[in-house]
Amino acid sequence: MDRPCIDRSETEMELLSDCPVHTSVPDKYVLPPEKRPSLLNDEPSSDVAIPVIDLHRAADDRQRHLIVAEIIKACKEFGIFQVVNHGVAEDVVQGFREAAAGFFGMPAEEKLPYRSDDLSKHFRVSSSTPYDRNGDRYWLDYLKINCHPVTDEHVREWPEKPASFRSSLAEYSAAVHELAQTLLRLIAEGLGLDGGFFAGDLSGGSTQMNVNYYPPCPDPSLTLGLLPHCDRHLLTVLSQGDVAGLQARHGGGWLLVRPIPGSFVVNLGRQMEIITNGLLASVEHRAVTNTAAVRLSVVTLIMRKMECRIGPAPEMVNEATGPAKFKEFEFSEFIKAYSAAAASREDVLHYFRIHR
Repeated sequence: MDRPCIDRSETEMELLSDCPVHTSVPDKYVLPPEKRPSLLNDEPSSDVAIPVIDLHRAADDRQRHLIVAEIIKACKEFGIFQVVNHGVAEDVVQGFREAAAGFFGMPAEEKLPYRSDDLSKHFRVSSSTPYDRNGDRYWLDYLKINCHPVTDEHVREWPEKPASFRSSLAEYSAAVHELAQTLLRLIAEGLGLDGGFFAGDLSGGSTQMNVNYYPPCPDPSLTLGLLPHCDRHLLTVLSQGDVAGLQARHGGGWLLVRPIPGSFVVNLGRQMEIITNGLLASVEHRAVTNTAAVRLSVVTLIMRKMECRIGPAPEMVNEATGPAKFKEFEFSEFIKAYSAAAASREDVLHYFRIHR
């Protein structure tokens, strides 16, 4: 029988996953009243649903333009959508999800060697989130992984336990990277650009993965799994499993992204918003907790090369989008601004917006 974790010190309870049962929300995870999910002025709407797109139809030349139009419409209206029949085998998805869950389920002493806040590491585990300037902590543990392209340097830092972790991660990351490139080609086509527009430097940075582990929370009204934020990268491809918790901002409220078996959630990051001169906007999203089940999400982040310069694509400065809305800058400069703005969409874009 699992014993609840109570009366542990700060150093003893480093990871939430080290405790099988939590009987109360520790003070360090209790958010200020104005940030709690029950007091954010709105509840998730049930009247509107995130679009679901069948990618298999894109292989049919007669239907491809229809799928492209659906994707662009979803990008403009929501900044987020789900894809099914995407070509990533279910055993590949489940193989890595099970290995990741197995890692979080290991005894605390076996996870301890991987605990780190060193951003240079290719694999590390930590708790809460690193970019809240107010020091608020959120109800999750997470893995940060550099995963694609797979190199010997990366693999050496990946854990040897569970036994399937390294092989399943390599297979999963390659498959999702290929899916992301397919999505970027479809988005480029929908914008009237060359299909390879986003290839190369725009999406050729080291692919990063966050594996977020949200244990059951005794009182979801007091905390969040992840703060409201927009992703700093170009594109995000998410496997959220069958436990709900992801919400996206839409029309002044929050939409629950309902789990669909075998699907991936795709959302646009700030780089896409800047490159398209604001035509396709990044979407603010958050994660809420629940009392009943562990939620595990696998987040793959497609990003530029660090030395690449960023700005609105010349092709996207036109009558439809107007004059350039953002100045040009290096991605490394953007990362610094993102951290300083604590992931706030408006704050970080203010740094780079051209104010007329």
